[in-house]
Amino acid sequence: MSTDLQHEPSVAQLVSGIIDDAQRLMVQHAELLKADIRKDLHDAKEAGFSLGIGGALLGAGGLLLLFMFAHLLNWLLPDYIPLWGGFGIVGGVLALVGGIFFFRGQQQLDEINPLPENSVEAVKEDLQWKTKSM
Repeated sequence: MSTDLQHEPSVAQLVSGIIDDAQRLMVQHAELLKADIRKDLHDAKEAGFSLGIGGALLGAGGLLLLFMFAHLLNWLLPDYIPLWGGFGIVGGVLALVGGIFFFRGQQQLDEINPLPENSVEAVKEDLQWKTKSM
């Protein structure tokens, strides 16, 4: 029976093991947070590139359509709407719709949290535990 007690770890060894495990866990949580942020940045770059190309092409196509609509209004109603009036009508409608979408998008952007909540909470818990144990 005395040989069984000699092989059991001491309290100091157990506490040291727990602290080592906790530190390793904190490092792993920090690495997970960094990996999450890197992945999100990479995804954001890809999305930004696609959005940029798509936006440029949509802008060019939309501009040509707006010119067409202004000329169409002048062609359909030449006695009532001069060419500058057609451009004014199309521009006014476009500004109104664009303003609605802009402010709606701004509200949605204010609600976005760019940090991964689970990883941030895990790191916060680790830091709280570490400061309490010191």
